[in-house]
Formats: sequence, C-alpha cells, structure tokens
Amino acid sequence: MPKKAGKKKNKFDFLDNDKPETDGITEASKEVVSDLKDLSIKSQAPEAPVFETETATNGKSDALEDDEEEKMYDSEEEAAKLRLERDEKLATESAAKMSKKDMRKQKKKEKLQSQYDAIINHGDGDQFTLAQQDDAYKGLENAIDIQINRFSLSARGKELFVNADLHITNGRRYGLVGPNGHGKTTLLQHIAARKLNIPPNIDVLLCEQEVRADDTPAFEAVLEADTVRTSLLAKEAELTQQLEASTGTSAESIAEQLKEVSEELKAIGADSAESRVRRILAGLQFTEEMMRRPTKHFSGGWRMRVSLARALFVEPTLLLLDEPTNHLDLNAVIWLDHYLQEWKKTLLIVSHDQSFLDNVCTDIIHLDMQKLFYYRGNYSQFKHMLTQKRKEQLKEYEKQEKAIKEMKANNKSKKAAESEMKSKQAKKAEKDKKTGKNRGQEDDEDQGPAELLKRPKEYKVKFNFPNPPKLSPPILGLHDVTFQYNDKSPILFKDINFGIDMSTRIAIVGPNGVGKSTFLNLLMGKLEPSKGERTVNHRVRIGFYNQHSADQLDTTKTPVEYLNSKYDLGYQDARKCLGSFGLEGHAHTIKISDLSGGQKSRVAFADLSCSAPDILILDEPTNNLDLESIDALSDTLSSFGGGVILVSHDERLLRVTECCLWSIEDKTVFEIEGDFDDYRDYVLRSLEEVLNK
Repeated sequence: MPKKAGKKKNKFDFLDNDKPETDGITEASKEVVSDLKDLSIKSQAPEAPVFETETATNGKSDALEDDEEEKMYDSEEEAAKLRLERDEKLATESAAKMSKKDMRKQKKKEKLQSQYDAIINHGDGDQFTLAQQDDAYKGLENAIDIQINRFSLSARGKELFVNADLHITNGRRYGLVGPNGHGKTTLLQHIAARKLNIPPNIDVLLCEQEVRADDTPAFEAVLEADTVRTSLLAKEAELTQQLEASTGTSAESIAEQLKEVSEELKAIGADSAESRVRRILAGLQFTEEMMRRPTKHFSGGWRMRVSLARALFVEPTLLLLDEPTNHLDLNAVIWLDHYLQEWKKTLLIVSHDQSFLDNVCTDIIHLDMQKLFYYRGNYSQFKHMLTQKRKEQLKEYEKQEKAIKEMKANNKSKKAAESEMKSKQAKKAEKDKKTGKNRGQEDDEDQGPAELLKRPKEYKVKFNFPNPPKLSPPILGLHDVTFQYNDKSPILFKDINFGIDMSTRIAIVGPNGVGKSTFLNLLMGKLEPSKGERTVNHRVRIGFYNQHSADQLDTTKTPVEYLNSKYDLGYQDARKCLGSFGLEGHAHTIKISDLSGGQKSRVAFADLSCSAPDILILDEPTNNLDLESIDALSDTLSSFGGGVILVSHDERLLRVTECCLWSIEDKTVFEIEGDFDDYRDYVLRSLEEVLNK
C-alpha cells in the first residue's frame, strides 16, 4: 500500500507490537515497549509547515560549514571527536531550553529505551535487568570488603531485589537463606560474573559446574586449578634449563631470576600443594585409586566433587558455594563441615542443611521482601531473632493501618492519609539512622522515597503423613541375604539379617558406592536376593521416595488432576494437600511437565502422603527442599506412627527424627554404638588414619 502523503515518520515506529523485534517477549517486557511507544507519541509536537526564512537558510549554512570543518581533519577519529563535541553542545543548549516537565519526560523515555534495548539485544530467554551505582568503587581499588548499596535486579520482568544492600566483610563466613525461587542463586551468579560492583582486587570463585570429563586424572585436575603455581613451576623448569646452558654474567642473571621464582613458590606453599590436594580429595571420599582415575570415568555427581575440591584448593578471596552438600554423602558432608569451620577467607554459602549452616557460618544474610537483612551468629540464632523481628514488624504494621483508618475517619482521603504516614515513616527512619539502628542502611542522599509498611509474610510449610493402623510383627525383614547383580559381578551383601517394625527409626549411613540404594531396593522387593529371603507382612503398605520419584509422575496432568485421578480427591481437597507440602497455588493447575524440580518433588511428597503408607523408606528426601520444608519433614517424621528408614546427608533431619544409625561396610549392615556426635568423631578419626598411612 502506498504511503500516505504528509504523514510524519515516527522514529519509534519499530516499537509497534506487530513488529518482529518483540516476538516472544514476556508481558512485562511488552509493557516497557508499550510505555515507550506511548511516551514517544505524546512527546512529539504536531508537524508545522516549513517556511524558507532566514533562520532556515542559516541552518543550512551552518550544516555546510560543519561538513567543511570536518573535512579539514586528517583522520576520521578527529572528525568524530568534533562531531561528538558538537552534539554535546547542542544537547546542553537543548536541555537548558526544556521545561522541568519536558526533562522528566525525556528521562523517562531514556530509561524505557534502555530497558527496551536490553530486551531486544539480549532476548527474553534469560534476561536480567540490573541497576546499581556505577561509581561505587571509585577510589576504593584496594577495598577488601564489599559494600554495594541500593541495587535492583529483576529476571524476565520479575523483581528479585529492589534497592537492596550487599555488605560482605572480609574473613566472615555467610549463609544466604530465603525461600526457593527468590533469587539466591541469581545473586551468586551476578557476584561471580562481577556484574555487581565487586572491588577489583577481590578474586571471586563460584563452584557450580562439574569439572570437564576428559583423560585428566582427578588428582591432576585439582592440582592444575592453581594456575599461578603451574605457571611458576613451568618458569622454574625453563630457567633451570637455561642456567645449565649458560655461563658468566648471563648465568648470574638467570640464577637471580630462579631465586625469585623459588621464593614466590615458597610464599604460595607450592611444596605442600600435593598433600593438600590429597587431603581434600580424601575428605570428599576419593580413594587413592579414584584420585588416579580420569575424570571421564566419573559420574556427574563425582565430577562435581572434583570441582568442589578445585575451589577449596585454590582458596579464592571470596568463595561462593551453591548447595555444596547436594552431591555429597553424609561422610563427605561431615568432613566438609569440619574443613570450612577453619576457613580463613570470605565465604558465602547457599545451603538447605541447617546443621551445616549452624556449624560453618558466622553470619546469616536473609533474603526477604526483595531485600537483604543481616544477622550475626549462625542459623539457629538467626531463627530466634527472626521470630522476634516478625512480631515487631506485625505490631508496627497494625499500628500503621490503625492510624490510616483513623485519619480516613476524620475525612482525610486515602491518598492524603497514606502520604502523611509515609512522612512519619521517613522521620522515623532518619531518627533510627542517627541512633545507629538499621545496620547497613543508606546515607541520606541515597535514600529513596518513604514507603508504607507491608504486612510481614510468614512462609509456612506443614507436611503430613496420616498415622497408620497398628500391625503385628513381623513387618519387613531380610534373613541371611546375599546379593550380587550377576554371577560375574562382586558380592555386595553377604549373609545379612535386618528387620523393622512400626516403631523403627533407622538411618542407613556410609560412603557413596557401598550399596545404600541397593539395600533399600532389597527391602522394597525391587531386587531379589541371590540367597536368603525377604519377608513382608501381607497387609503392610510401603511408601518409597527418592530423587527420581518425581520422574514417575504423569507429567501430562496438572498436580490437581493427578491426585484426583489416582486417589479420587476432590478439587479443593487436592489443592489443600498440595498446599500443605509447600506447592504454590498457581502451580496446582500447571502441567507437571512445566514445573521445576523442586515443585515436582512436592507433588511427589503429596502423592506419597495420599498413599497412606505404614512404612516410609526415604532416599535423600531433602534434595530440592528448602530449610522450612526440611523442618516440616523432620516434624512430621518425628510424629509419624509407622516405621521410617532414611538415607540422608542432612544431619539435623537425622537428629530430630532420633534415628538409630546403621552402617553399610564390608558387605554387611550393622548398628553403630553411640549417637550422631560419636559417628562424626569416628568418620574424622578414620580419615586421619587414612591420610597418615
């Protein structure tokens, strides 16, 4: 269709929603596009007729003079510099003539344009929008602490952090806690990528990816992580070779260089590097044979251990660990817990293991209401302080709402009442700042507008397994059982005897690879003994959960449809059950295939509860659960009236449920004398014995 005459081309026409640039972006991103388009149209004056006046003529003359002036320069760089200076001058003159209203419009347009450019240039698949002070570390190149005030971060239009402060003191060990999906991992990734203003002399390492699978032995893969040591050793070898072939003055110079390199190697502890690598790998349950094994022969979980070993060996100024215990067995967790208690540099950990946070951390950072709050002490101390804080917050909120209600009753509008309350909040914040309250708050010039208090949200999860009827023993047992997968494979268990009843609370412990999962499958009847027999009460119902249970769900259905079809639960009953296991309301009616791993695990727990088991057999049930959910699981297992068999690396879960510890070792299973502390000491002593051989 021909273009209509007289219609002025809008320079923001590319923002039309039917243009290909905006295909596939989120609704939040489309709002940015729409706002920018509307603002640009409103800000354009109607087109005026052009008259050939003296002013117009002079404008043409000025343009010609500018072109001639640019031609006088020898290089394009000098001409570009002239154009830049001229553009800045015109922009300054234009800004001086703009009204305050026009200037506000211009700033808003520039902000929206910046957001739009981020959407178009980076796509919307993994888009993050970050706002922070660009000159935060001007003149602080040698800073050893991190002080980032009032940064905001969003993902795909969802605000994760709003005017939050990140304060990390050198040498402290921090635990970062908060509900799943609220941005903890995203924050670690932005710190590691230095997208936040991290001082240049602080080296940061995030342990999140498994080591590359190749022919490099695990021991060498860890040793090579210290690139400074590797480089110095190569230089030492090169200088030694040169020294052997040199004489006279040249030899003296090389000898001096060699001495300097040797001193540098001594300063970084190069001589003890191999013993440190061996100690770290042994602590993570690598045998001598496994240390020599190429990384390509390890599973993903074991390669993650190699990656963790590399991070511990390198000892960066700031080490970031995201769920470091997820791929570890209990013995490895006990060692890592002990090792990090002596960590001298700065540590920031995201973990769902409360005992691990209690033992390792000196401080807790709580991600709450899109901000970061700081508490001295470990996780248990933080929980106590948070309970008190929530009570105070609720009291202040109710006081605010009562005051607004009274003002509205005195014929004040809602807007006027809220404005007055904001003013009071600002005065209170200023008073708190002067008296030293609210640690880590911003300076006056950095503070944003006062905000009304929000009702504190309390994140509650309550797991529930119905108590089973009483059953007479025997319930479930293995008698003189020997097992091997086939005639050519090694014997995993020999002549074992094991039985449980309705009051059993047992935790199976031992390093990865000794056969804990195989033992559970024998109890479940999924594997047949090579010799001996399995006995089971014909009335008993066994509930089983492991990290693959979510894969057994019908992913074509929504969680509500799944529970309805399997247990004939009504719509509301199904939602109530799912909600009690911490599945958010919006996820109840989304196809299971579209849920995250953590959400699927909650559906699997709801499924397990609906099956009304008499005996629970749980293999690493805390994976994919947050701290609050693990608390809820611990509480319900403690009060459950049936038998419980656990395999878990979570110390607190084992303590709260008061499980007896049974160890798998030397092809048998036996009860450990003493409590968990005795077992911890036994693991650490055994490791020292191995290292001292």
